[in-house]
Parts: sequence; C-alpha cells; structure tokens
Amino acid sequence: MVSTNDTPNRANLTKGRVDKFACPPGKTQSFLWDRDVTGLAVRATQAGSKSFIFQSRFGGKPIRITIGGLDAWDISKARAEARRLQTLIDQGVDPRIEKAERIKKNEERRKELQRQAVTFREVWEAYIEARMDSWGDRHLYDHRQLMQPPGIKKRRGKTPTTAGALWRFLDMRLADINDETIMAWLEVERGRRPTVAHRAYRTLRAFLNWVSETPEYSGIIQPSAILNNRVRRLVPSTGIHNDTLQKEQLATWFRAVMGIYDPVISAYLQILLLTGARRRELSPLRWDDVDFEWNSLTIRDKVVGARVIPLTPYVKSLIESLADTSPYVFHSTRSKSGHLEEPGPTHKKALQNEGLPPITLHGLRRSFGSLCEWVEIPQGVVAQIMGHRPSATAEKHYRVRPLDLLRKWHVKIEAWILAQAGVNYE
Repeated sequence: MVSTNDTPNRANLTKGRVDKFACPPGKTQSFLWDRDVTGLAVRATQAGSKSFIFQSRFGGKPIRITIGGLDAWDISKARAEARRLQTLIDQGVDPRIEKAERIKKNEERRKELQRQAVTFREVWEAYIEARMDSWGDRHLYDHRQLMQPPGIKKRRGKTPTTAGALWRFLDMRLADINDETIMAWLEVERGRRPTVAHRAYRTLRAFLNWVSETPEYSGIIQPSAILNNRVRRLVPSTGIHNDTLQKEQLATWFRAVMGIYDPVISAYLQILLLTGARRRELSPLRWDDVDFEWNSLTIRDKVVGARVIPLTPYVKSLIESLADTSPYVFHSTRSKSGHLEEPGPTHKKALQNEGLPPITLHGLRRSFGSLCEWVEIPQGVVAQIMGHRPSATAEKHYRVRPLDLLRKWHVKIEAWILAQAGVNYE
C-alpha cells in the first residue's frame, strides 16, 4: 500500500541536494520531496539507485508512478512531468493506464519501424521457406536462379555467373520498392533478356502478392499500386508459341529422333510427344513411377503434385529398353542430378539433319494436344493426360476419369500417331 503520510523530508530540489541525498542505514528506501511541485520526490534505495517518482491519489486511492532515473531526467523535466501527471488525474485519466498505452504505442511504433526496415532478401527467404514444400524441384530451382549472385565460377565453362534477374532488389528495403524502381529494372532487363525478364516479372508479382497477404509483412507494399499499367506496359511479351508438329511431319520427325545415337534421349523425346508431358516432369521419372503390371505412369507435376496416366504399348516398349541400375528411367552419367537434363541441343541437331523446322521440347507437348484433335479425343481426357488445370465447372468437380477410360483414348492416339509416322513396333 502506497503511503502519502511518510513525507518528513521536504525541500526545494536542487542538483546539490539531490546528489547528496541517500537512503539512511536500516531503511530499504527513502524519499526527498519537492516543495515546489506537490507529489514529486526523489527516491533513494539502500542499493544506491535514485529516481524521480510521482505520488498522488486517483479514485480515492493512493498511486505512485516512477518517472525515471536521474541519468535520464533533470529536475526541471521531472517537475514538468509531475505537473502533467497531476493534470491527467484532475481530468479523470489514470496516469498508469496512460503510461501503459504510451509504452504500447511506442512498442508498436518500434515494431513498425522494424517492419519498414526489412529487406527484400529477408522476405524473399521467408517466402521460399513458406512455399517450397508445395513446389517442385524445378520451380524451386528457377526461383533460386533469379537470385543468383554474379561472378561465381561455374562448375562447367570458363565464364562466371551473371546476376539473376531479381538480384538487384536483394539488399533494398522492401518498403523502397515502388513502380519507379520496377520500371527502371524492366527497362534494363527487357533489353538484355526479354524472356527471362517476363518470367522474372511474373515471379516478382506472385512474391509481392504473397507479401501483401502475409500478416507479418502486410501493408509494407501495395502490389496493385506498384504493378500498375505503366509497369505492365514495359513487361516484354513472350510472343505466341505455336511450334507444333504437323501430321505430315511425323514420319520425318520419328526418323530423325530414332536416329539419335543416345537411346535415352531418343526414347525420352518420343515419350515426350506420346504423353504430352512437360519436359521437366518427365526427365526425373523413376522406375518406381512405372507400373508394368497395371500399365501406368505416375507423373510428378506442378499442378496437383502427381497424376497417373496410362502406360501405352509403344511407350512401354521404349521404357523397357532403357532398363538400368539407376533409379531414373532417363538416366545420365553426365548430369549432377543423375537424370537427363538438356536433351534440347541433341533434338535441335536431329531436326536440322532431316530438314525440319525448329521445334522446342514444349512444342512436342503442344503437338500432342493438337494431334489428339485428329482422332476427336474428348478435351477433358486430353487435359487429364497432359496435367492441365480443369477449366469448366463440370471438369473441376465431376469429371475425374478412371485410368481404364483414359487408356482407351490414349492407346488410340498413340496408334494413330505411329501409323502416320510409319512406325511398326509389333
């Protein structure tokens, strides 16, 4: 209980008196009260510490508030603070609550300053950590490549690494990123590497949206204000990708690919066309993903995590021909991963040798989709085999087809493609 009666020491507070004041032996604390301002005192403890305190009554009960130590407060400031506290009491405001609220506001302000000081690097690392479990290896690799530091010696080749497309943002404060900084970045990147710049912009947009939706960082930036029309107009177009194999080119293409010296690359390219799989989801295919008994393939994709598609007869024969002790179907002793990584150059050379126009590996995936139209395969079947996101409401909720039904159509398109190519495997 605070006592207001124990006030024998009262004087006009001066620096000399305050410096000389000490707690007498046998007491735990002692007070030197100010004659000028009622309720203000210097408290000295047996341990030797001194502080200014204010004592009064609120709601009929005594209260005591520590103003602060003598190292932070001089007498004039302590008197002003004591008068302010008494004014609060006279206005019906509990100074203890006011102090607690002030401390809380200061703490909130301190935390907000810390939030505003956070760097792109710190939040990017938090983003990767939060999202990586739902990403595939390739998607994670692409994000890390965008932040690749420059000047690092490559494992292969003599030239050092160039900076990733988002590297320049790394040490910036997140709060300093605005439409002007992004426009300046796009002006540089779109001239150097337009395709990479387009992909980097999409990645940056997804990152900034995550930032705005994450409570810890919400409010630091406003993606809709940053990624405005002025910014979007600078994003380079990737163009329309329409490289596909025509029905009339199938025979020449199969001849070119079947003539490739490496049986792994040859089989991989043919299976890429005959399944419509993405290049990065097919190359790490493991033997554990192949079910020869029930004739199915488990493809690890970027949409739903994994999908099961039919193992069609010709594809099955190609895979069986690759039997190896490696855990990967499309094994490679030259890649760090242990599986096929870059079959593109070999494919390009094979096409050139046969006089075919350039077709990307993703173009083979597009070719599967377009060739399916020749045998009038239902679009939903094609989408499920290729791992496309369902579009129509009916496809999203009700039309998950069993493997046997997919097989009926998949075998049909495989047989049709091989017939057009003049390939007889039986």
